[in-house]
This record gives sequence, structure tokens and C-alpha cells, in this order.
Amino acid sequence: MGKQRVVVLFGGQSSEHEVSCLSAQTIIKNIDTDENDILMVGITKGGKWILVDELADIKNNTWREKGYEVVISPNAEKKELIILKDETYKTQKIDVVFPVLHGLYGEDGTVQGLLELSKIPYVGCGVLSSAVSMDKLYTKIIVDDLGVKQAEYVGIRRDELKDMDKVIQRVEAKFSYPVFVKPSRAGSSCGVSRADNGKELIDSLRLAADHDRKILVEEAIKGREIECAVLGGEEVVASGIGEILAAADHAFYDYDAKYNSEESKTVINPEMPKEVVEKIQQASRDIFMAVDGFGLSRVDFFVENGSNEVVFNEINTLPGFTSISMYPMLFEAAGIDKKELVRKLIQLAVERQEA
Repeated sequence: MGKQRVVVLFGGQSSEHEVSCLSAQTIIKNIDTDENDILMVGITKGGKWILVDELADIKNNTWREKGYEVVISPNAEKKELIILKDETYKTQKIDVVFPVLHGLYGEDGTVQGLLELSKIPYVGCGVLSSAVSMDKLYTKIIVDDLGVKQAEYVGIRRDELKDMDKVIQRVEAKFSYPVFVKPSRAGSSCGVSRADNGKELIDSLRLAADHDRKILVEEAIKGREIECAVLGGEEVVASGIGEILAAADHAFYDYDAKYNSEESKTVINPEMPKEVVEKIQQASRDIFMAVDGFGLSRVDFFVENGSNEVVFNEINTLPGFTSISMYPMLFEAAGIDKKELVRKLIQLAVERQEA
């Protein structure tokens, strides 16, 4: 049996473009080249798909100026990559796609829909689970029925901000400050901010509206920020837990704290009562299955100060795979290194298509 051809899709049109490029480098380095041939396809912020020759081009951030334009054929009988070259084209058969795309137009069911149409196996969650998990408001609606505690929230549409006074009154009638304001569909804490008063709430709502037409305002939970990784298809395995320690000069673990602050830290398997860890692991599996998850996700929680109450925050269906990302670190701590983790994810993608 010959090698299978794996297409790694990265970049994308979302605000997480740069993080995707970092994640892709980790994944490409850990794909077993004895079993797989790798095709690297970068998507620019403008939406152009480019065949990338060298991993160094991603690292050096020069891939956008090189390579031929490509498209994935939607023809399910072909299962191929079309490479546009010198006013003609050639094709390459595809066995599996690893969409290393965070955020909109990648983690939200759009690329998954193309791959379903093409009947090409792909890593990760399907159309439904990707779409509802990307949308924090709909995720909360689903989790409401699971009996898992989550932060109280108010959903707001961008067009409602035309009457800002009315929006502020609605939020203040439900919560006291501080509150957190989030775009409903954005990742890596992009567009997320904390508001400590009415003026800051207005600024936060406008910032969130720059990222999405739906906005989520949540009560502030005082507690530890905890993450759990899940892996699987029919059988779902939950990792141990990791704790986020945001830099002292950041009010919360925002995009800047995640990727630009050397003071922010992650702690794998921090000290915590066994029953609390088990509750987090069970909730992670339950939420993953409730959104019809498949392959991988990272599920984020708060553990409230004093009570140790577990409070669900959000689920990410294509979590970061950078050198500082929690998802691969949690499974490494559980004895599954990055190479084996990537192998399992690709294997799951193929098995789902064959089922």
C-alpha cells in the first residue's frame, strides 16, 4: 500500500490567520512522511489558495508571494487538487485534508462543507459541530440543556446598537459590572474585552461588533481558567487539565496575553481536587458529544474561587497547535506525543469517511 496524500490547509481569511500559520508548522513537522506525502496549501487573508513548496516559506512568511494558485475540486468523483499553472492546469489526487484553520471561514463549517461536497476525508469536526461551536451564543443554547453550569449571558445583534441606551439598560438590568463582551463568532479572544462601567461597555460592544454581527455579554466569573482536550470519534477520550495564568498586566487571557506576553503561563495538571478534575473531563466529553463533535476539540472552563464550582466557558473545534498551545501539551502529558496525536487525527478522518 502506497503513501496517502495529505493536504494541510492553513492561513485563512479570519483574524486568526497568523496563529493558523504557526499551528500549521507544528502539524506539518509532525506528519509521518513514511506514511504520507504532504501538500501545503496556504489561504491568504483575501481568500486566494496557494500551493506552498517549502515549510521554510511559512516560517519566513514569504509563501504568499510564491507558488501556483490551487483549488479543491467539488467533484466527488475526482477528489483532487487542481493546480493552475502557466495558463493550463494539472491535478493531484487527495486522500485526506487537515484544515488547520482557526476562526471564521475555516473552523465554522464552511471549509468542512466544501470537503463534504467533495467527499474528501478531513480532520476534525463536521459541518454542524463546527458551525454551532464557532457561534458562542448557539453553543450556550445547546449547553443550557446539559445541566452543565455556565456564565449567565445576554445576546445582542449589531443592529440593536443603533439604540445604545436601550442595550446598556438591558445589560445593566441583568448584570453588575464587570462584564465580558465577545463577538459570537471569533476565536483566540479576538474582539473580546472586559467592561467595568457603562462607557467601557459601549466601547466593548462596538469593538465586538467590528468582528461579528452577533455579540455576547457575559457575567464575570471569578475563578481559575481551566482547559481540557478531547480526542476521538465513537469513543471520546478527555485529557488531564491545564490552567491558564494570564500576565499580571492583562485583565484576562486575551489575544495579546496568549501570543505576545512572555509572562502568561500555562500549567499542565495543576493541583486540583480529583472530583473537580473528573467533573471537568465528564463535562468536556458531554459538551463535545452534544455539539456532535468529532476528532478534536478543546473545552474551556472556569473553576470558581471558594466553591470549586465548574463553569463552562467555550469549546474550540480546531484548537491551536502552536509551540505554546494547550491542546497538544495536554495529550503529551497523557503520553501521546505530537506525532502520534497527528497520526490519530488523520486516522480518525479516514475511518469516518469509510464508516
